[in-house]
Amino acid sequence: MTTPPTPPVPPSTGPRTGGSPVRIGALVPLTRPGWTEAGRHLLAGIELAVHEVNGTGGIDGTPLELVVRDTAADPRKAEAAVDELAALGVAALAGEYHSVVARAVAARADALGVPFLCSSAVLDDLTEQPTPWVARLAPAQSHGWTVYADFLLGAGHTRIAVAAQPSVYWASGTAVLRDRLTPHGGSVVELDLREQAPEVIRDQLVGHGVTALLLLVGHPEPALSIVKAVRGDERLSGILIGAPAGQPEFTEWAGPSGGHGAAIPFLRYLPERPSPLGARVGTALRERLGGAPSFVAFEGYDTGTVLAEVLRSQGPDRARIAAAWPHVDIEGTRGRIRFSRVPDIGVRQWAWPPVQVVDRDPADPDRFRILHAG
Repeated sequence: MTTPPTPPVPPSTGPRTGGSPVRIGALVPLTRPGWTEAGRHLLAGIELAVHEVNGTGGIDGTPLELVVRDTAADPRKAEAAVDELAALGVAALAGEYHSVVARAVAARADALGVPFLCSSAVLDDLTEQPTPWVARLAPAQSHGWTVYADFLLGAGHTRIAVAAQPSVYWASGTAVLRDRLTPHGGSVVELDLREQAPEVIRDQLVGHGVTALLLLVGHPEPALSIVKAVRGDERLSGILIGAPAGQPEFTEWAGPSGGHGAAIPFLRYLPERPSPLGARVGTALRERLGGAPSFVAFEGYDTGTVLAEVLRSQGPDRARIAAAWPHVDIEGTRGRIRFSRVPDIGVRQWAWPPVQVVDRDPADPDRFRILHAG
C-alpha cells in the first residue's frame, strides 16, 4: 500500500477573534437500526468537549459549533449528510460508531477534501486507498480482535463457533479470529443466521462440540434471543458466550436480558485505572448521561479535544487541518494521542488506545470485571 506524502504544516496565520462560529459536523447513529445508545454516548462526549472548549474562549475567541446529523447506521444517509455538512462549510467531520457507515463517510470525505476524525469505527479497511484526510482514534479491528482471540486462547478455548450476520465487519472479525487461533491449533465454525432460529443455532452448537460461541450480530435482537436459547439448555451449561463488538457494554443489552446478559466477555477501550483527566471527564459524562459512561463516550470526548487542539493551531482551513494529523500530540482521557501510519491501514491511526476484555459480573451486572488486557 502506497503511503501519500505528509505535507508540512505552515505556521498559523494568527488568531481569530469573534465572527461566525467554527463548525464541526458530528455524525452519530441516533435512530434504529443504529446502535442508538452508542450514538447517544458518542455525541455526549463530543458535546462535552465542545462545551469545555467554548467555556475557555473557544477557538482563539471564536465559538465552536457542533452540527449534528443522524446516520441511523445507513451508509447512504451518512454520505448525504457529508455532502450537506461540506456545503454548510464545516471545518471537519467527527464521530460515527458503525464501521460500514464510517467507511462510507471516509470515502466521501476523501473525495470532497474534508478532514474526518473517526471516533469509534474499527474496520481496518476504512478507506480503499491511503488518504491524508482521515484519522482514527479507535483501534483497528485486527488489533482489538487479536487481543480478544488471545483471551480465548488463554482461557483454554480453541474450538469456537461464531453466529454471524452478513456484513463486511463481521466477516472481517471472523477472519481476524481465525488467523490468530489457527496457528495455535484452534478452529472457527461459522453459523449462518439468515434462515436459522436461535433454537437451531443452539442444537448446532451441541453437534459441533465447541466450547465458546461468539455473537457477531446486532442487538438487542437477534443477540438476546440466542443468549436465552443457549443459556436455557443444560447441554450447553459450560459454553462461553462472547460478544467482541461490545454489545453488553450498553444498558440496552443489560436491561432486557433478564440476567442472561452477564458473564459475556466483550472488548472495550479503556485503561485499567483512569488518569486524573479521565476521572474528571468520567464524572462530567455521568452527569450528562444520567448514568455510567461507556468507552464510546470517552472516544467522543477525545475526538472533540483533538479537533479543538488542531483548530487552535491551524484555524478552520480544511487542508491545514488534514496536514496537521501527523503532528497531533495531546493528552486524551485514555492516554497520549498521536497519529501514525500503520501497515495495511490507509488512514492516520492512534496506535494504540488501551484494549480490555471485560464482562458484567453475574453477582452485580452493573459492575464490569477485567478479564484480559492487551
